[in-house]
Amino acid sequence: MSWSISKYLLTALLAAPLNLFGITDETEELPAPKRWDKRVHLKYEGWERLKPTHAKIQYAGGMGVMSAGVGWDYGKRRQWETDFLIGYLPAKYATDFLFTLTVKQNYIPWSMSFGEHWALEPFYCGLYLTTIAGEEFWEKEPGRYPNRYYNFSTKIRPYIFVGQRLNFNLKHSIVKHISLFYEVSSCELYIISKATNKSLTMKDILRFSFGAKVQLFKNRQK
Repeated sequence: MSWSISKYLLTALLAAPLNLFGITDETEELPAPKRWDKRVHLKYEGWERLKPTHAKIQYAGGMGVMSAGVGWDYGKRRQWETDFLIGYLPAKYATDFLFTLTVKQNYIPWSMSFGEHWALEPFYCGLYLTTIAGEEFWEKEPGRYPNRYYNFSTKIRPYIFVGQRLNFNLKHSIVKHISLFYEVSSCELYIISKATNKSLTMKDILRFSFGAKVQLFKNRQK
């Protein structure tokens, strides 16, 4: 995938959470409660919108062995999330200890509540961009290679993913709930390789990851 396409995806990722910082319809009403989906987005006001609504830690997924960061949820039923994660890759997997930076956009269309404490998000999906530090990775093809020899960036990888989450709700002044999740992802390089090489299996191009999310602040009405 060319750098111009990667920049377009990054722009799309960063544009989605603009309503966090006040670019929203202030006359928007809260959705009516549903039998199964108890999610309601009760917005912060003003500069409080900068407060992260949750923290995450994730193992694998093309963003390093481990990654951690914060994020923001928004939408009438908190169906959108944007995360910023920092990860690391130990030296045994590369020439040196390396850091990664990931911008992640999640869409969670459904949530099913079971009793007072449990909720299941049976399906969510999204995309993310991961970049890695290190001089051996590049955004544009180095001059030492023939023109278009490597027609992709080794520094930036766009991924798509699907996953599921299980939430446990808490009665706590800071932590609202704790979620455990898993995701199955693939990047554009793997997908193109599968399309051009029929000998590759789905196991070769799919990556499995898992992690935890902590909802940091109780939502507050206007």
